[in-house]
Amino acid sequence: MRSTRETIRRGRWLALIALPLALAFSTPGLAMTSDGEVAPDRSSTGAQHGVGLMRIVVADKSGIDRLNELGVDLAEYVKPVDNGIEVHAILSPEESQALRDMGFDVQDAISDQSDYAENVAERAATVRAVQSLAASTDTLTVLRAEWLSSLDNQLFLNIEVKSSAGTDSTTVLTASWDSGAGTEIGSGGTATMSRFTDAGQYMYHRFSNPVAIGAAPARATITSSKGGSVTVDVDKWLGNPRKVTGDHPYVSDFVDHYMDPTEVTARFTALAAEFPKLAQLIDLPYKTNGYRRQAQAQFGTASASIVYVTSKAYGSEGGNDITMSLVNPGAANAPLTVNVSGKAVTVSLATNGSGAISSTAAQVAAAVNGNSDAGSLLTASTYRGNAGAGVVAAATATKLTDNLKAPASVSRDPFQMKVLRIGKHRDGSKVGVFLYCQEHAREWVTPLVCVESAERLLRNYAQDPNTRKIVDDLDIFILPVVNPDGAHYSMYDYNMQRRNMTNYCPASSADPANRNSWGVDVNRNFSVGSVFDGYTGASATNCTSDTYAGPSELSEPEARNEVWLVDTFPNIKLSMNTHSYGGYFMWPPGAYKSAGREVLPRVDQGTEAYFWASSDYILSRVQEYRGTAIWPGRTGPVTDVLYSAAGNSADEHWYNRGIIGWDFEVGADVYNPTTKRFTAVGFQPPFAEGHEEAMEFANGNIGILEVARAYATDKIQPKSTVKIVKQEPGSTSFTFSTSEPANVYYTLDGSRPTYNSPKLALAGMREGNQSITVESSTTVNWFSIDIAGNVESNYKPDGDGKNYNKQTVSVR
Repeated sequence: MRSTRETIRRGRWLALIALPLALAFSTPGLAMTSDGEVAPDRSSTGAQHGVGLMRIVVADKSGIDRLNELGVDLAEYVKPVDNGIEVHAILSPEESQALRDMGFDVQDAISDQSDYAENVAERAATVRAVQSLAASTDTLTVLRAEWLSSLDNQLFLNIEVKSSAGTDSTTVLTASWDSGAGTEIGSGGTATMSRFTDAGQYMYHRFSNPVAIGAAPARATITSSKGGSVTVDVDKWLGNPRKVTGDHPYVSDFVDHYMDPTEVTARFTALAAEFPKLAQLIDLPYKTNGYRRQAQAQFGTASASIVYVTSKAYGSEGGNDITMSLVNPGAANAPLTVNVSGKAVTVSLATNGSGAISSTAAQVAAAVNGNSDAGSLLTASTYRGNAGAGVVAAATATKLTDNLKAPASVSRDPFQMKVLRIGKHRDGSKVGVFLYCQEHAREWVTPLVCVESAERLLRNYAQDPNTRKIVDDLDIFILPVVNPDGAHYSMYDYNMQRRNMTNYCPASSADPANRNSWGVDVNRNFSVGSVFDGYTGASATNCTSDTYAGPSELSEPEARNEVWLVDTFPNIKLSMNTHSYGGYFMWPPGAYKSAGREVLPRVDQGTEAYFWASSDYILSRVQEYRGTAIWPGRTGPVTDVLYSAAGNSADEHWYNRGIIGWDFEVGADVYNPTTKRFTAVGFQPPFAEGHEEAMEFANGNIGILEVARAYATDKIQPKSTVKIVKQEPGSTSFTFSTSEPANVYYTLDGSRPTYNSPKLALAGMREGNQSITVESSTTVNWFSIDIAGNVESNYKPDGDGKNYNKQTVSVR
């Protein structure tokens, strides 16, 4: 008798539901039960409340590798626990049980379809409210308007105003004030107000900090981007001045609901139009396949008797108008015939001498495909490669459908991806930074991070000196949604969709129940460290795997658009790829080959030191918002702290172009002081939590831009010294210490050091710098060069100067 695993690998499921996450041993979607019936597809529900994000505990990383080999849809989340390693997977109730039957410790659900329903309902209510508010001019209610003085007699202005359209995050309020009684409004100054929310709810607009002013104002006017306006007297606040921090108002909080790619693109289009001197849109050259599918219908329930049909045209282009019926002719010895009238296909089934239907599924499929009129409309297939020897049943006219549920406002055409380019000087003369979000469709928080980052840069430019420095000194490229088709599908059809919507599956895997298992993982489709080169963490053969890498490297327009951007704008030197969830901060290398764990070449020690030094600053900026601390154990190279992700974009950009690239995984675990446990937040937390994640990691993006500006303007040469690590009779070990992250080139033979000389390396994974051991007194010649290219003492390694460092390392 076969084991359960052997049975599954042969495609026979007994009582198990097929895994749509594409286990390597099965075809996902509908599956046969032991009695030959077809089990429900992945949208099925059960005690687990349908497809959910499930907790799995494995003994060690070999368990993770086994899950990957099986094609299990794993989240980017790994956490050591007392009895092994905790990982998270997208599973239906039946899939959870299937893995339990195979010996895996599948535990409780982090989130399931009940959570998805709540998010969708909340989003829909917010969108309806925004739409209704947009139709009319808003009403402004002034809550407070005061001026005050600090201990050093500096004057400040504080205004708080509530807009009836404030729940719409695009509502922008601007305050202007006079410079005293009898003067004109605006003579004292003008500033944009910040939208204040609490627990995801709009409260009012305000200045984040009181605005420094030169004279006590008498009146102020507040105007809204929605048309409202109000003028109010400004009173003095208190009699004793108080000291405040921050002389410049900084506006933030520009998102109030999860946004689909159509909304996000419209927001970026509006920003480019509003700030033409600071921003422009770039249309990327490769349009996506689009939020569209061929229309389908399935006839029959027993696998041997199933026929399913697929339209030649996309559903939105006429496929949804096709019907097909299977008719019992009501006569003995009738032949099998196919007739077409317009878009109605009628199959008259064959009968035997007693008048019983005798046409098999295979015969019906062949007859439909052999009819030229029907063949121009659709193709017919048996179920998942089945021989189709079962007799079909008559069926009334059935309309084909593409099963897509997004509203008409979401176009079914190929999607035009757009990048918002922000900078005072957008001519390639400034260091470029590439910020991009939502490569994986189900990560709903990530595009909000990109939107919030763009809004802050543009709306704070006029009044915040730090923002002005960033925008003046950098060339910033923001791609808010890398995977728009998949993101639309995730929001409206199947919330756990990870990939794009391009279906490369053959007929054996293309039946309607597999619709949630098609597509390419965009972040496995790049050309460095790919599965096609033998690296681990993707599938090249299983088209229904959630890490399916596509038919070839860079086959997908979404991936090619990224490559086009960084190739077209070679001034891009730094990048950030925002994903969710788990609270990680990572960088290359991101892939290895399982055999011998052969990792892509590690970055050199100077770059690694730069990654770590930058991490300290960037993650401190994240922490400023609400105290979230990214753990040291979740900071570092991808292969060190997560797993192998063959063919990811950060490796593409670093190894092919030298772009310093980081990866955020927003959504750090939340600590519960009552239970004293950390709880994972999942891909689509309630918006109140999603909002907070967007705010804190937008802080992180601003931190990255501050780091990038420091890189762009760095003219300081590094300094370095020899550091003795260990001395014992007959040998001395030493390394080098640098004043900042820098690479060190050295010689031990008395020769002049150059870029071809040995370079100080890392001792090992997360171990720091190597030690160099000499067994006799040795003259060490060396120089250092920082990440910005500044060479110590202005030494010219390719010249003939002698101004390198020199020291004798003595051996006793």
